[in-house]
Amino acid sequence: MRLLLDTHIWLWSLLEPGRLGEKTVEALENKDNELFISPITIWETMVLAEKGKIELELPLEDWVKKALERSPIKEAKLSHEIAVKSRLIDLPHKDPADRFIAATA
Repeated sequence: MRLLLDTHIWLWSLLEPGRLGEKTVEALENKDNELFISPITIWETMVLAEKGKIELELPLEDWVKKALERSPIKEAKLSHEIAVKSRLIDLPHKDPADRFIAATA
């Protein structure tokens, strides 16, 4: 199964795995699953680090490169179709990162 991870799930899996639920851990560890993140997740991670909401042990660019190298995560494509869909999708809030991630899924 293909799974597109939300930003907080990806970050928790790397920084605070104890915050993940049992079913989430099982899904992340299942070798039959293909794990993806949106490029918007990288952008959102940068925003969170800049606001002091998360602490990274390396400069962001180095941290992201290391995180992607050590995990089976693939980067989902970001296209103009996804950008359009992110504006058309009906969500209860207007968070642009969540809109892009939902549209990518």
